Amino acid sequence: MIEAKGLTKVYGDKTAVGGVSFTVQAGQVTGFLGPNGAGKSTTMRMIMGLDAPTAGSVTVNGVPFAKHVAPLREIGALLDAKAVHASRTAYNHLLAMAATHSIPKKRIHEVIEMTGLGDVAKKKVKGFSLGMGQRLGIAAALLGDPQTIILDEPVNGLDPEGVVWVRNLVKYLASEGRTVFLSSHLMSEMALTADHLIVIGRGKIIADAPIRDIITGKGHARTRVRTDQPERLMQLLAANGVSVEAQDRELLEVTGLDPRGIARAALDHQVMVYELTPLQASLEEAYMELTKDEVEYHSHITTGAPVSAQAGGN
Repeated sequence: MIEAKGLTKVYGDKTAVGGVSFTVQAGQVTGFLGPNGAGKSTTMRMIMGLDAPTAGSVTVNGVPFAKHVAPLREIGALLDAKAVHASRTAYNHLLAMAATHSIPKKRIHEVIEMTGLGDVAKKKVKGFSLGMGQRLGIAAALLGDPQTIILDEPVNGLDPEGVVWVRNLVKYLASEGRTVFLSSHLMSEMALTADHLIVIGRGKIIADAPIRDIITGKGHARTRVRTDQPERLMQLLAANGVSVEAQDRELLEVTGLDPRGIARAALDHQVMVYELTPLQASLEEAYMELTKDEVEYHSHITTGAPVSAQAGGN
């Protein structure tokens, strides 16, 4: 379990993380989302003891990271896949890490096979593709068979097979009762992987709930409606909080009124409806709604190519 209490990090006059409190529970995959500059990387670095909090605290399995006697056996992390000695082979990189915790060579071979690095284990890391570097980073995170795993953008650079592999891996790790904390910009993948979401914006927690609650809580009810009297039904449904858009000659999309309410209005006014299909809000829609006022870096689209007003990342 990861537990943050009033966690704060200030750089000069800029507050990167402002007094956040959250708990990442064991036995589920917890996604960590936020716009660029929101404080995700800073938060992860404080969890791993790489940055000292200005105020507050964060513990992993009840203990600050720096106080773990054998940290690799408690927490494994992928924060920067490029943080590897480029002249070493993948095997020697893992061997050097294992030596610090008396981890047997058998375990090195296990994580190499688990991450699909068997054919390149004796090759130097400097020749690795981005995807192979990610796999090596995941292998390093799993080396100590830790109870807690933190992965920052683990599918970056992976092919579709690799993306599915990471998805299945983190779900399996969570099913074993481990704590899995996962950051990604791929909303579609997060929707398939995470059980719980923590969303941060401008250094503050703006959502902390099961993923299903976040999607249904921020998405308005939308329904696809087919009728042979679209204009009539549009007039009937037009009201405060309800919007109706014509999608085709007899197809409407209604937002802000559930199928039961649409059916009742149609029945009361004898309008025939031959399709009512509820449309599930996507995680991307819910996320954009949550963070619309928290984005630090905005882009503006003009005639021609999109031009970013300001660039940055976290």
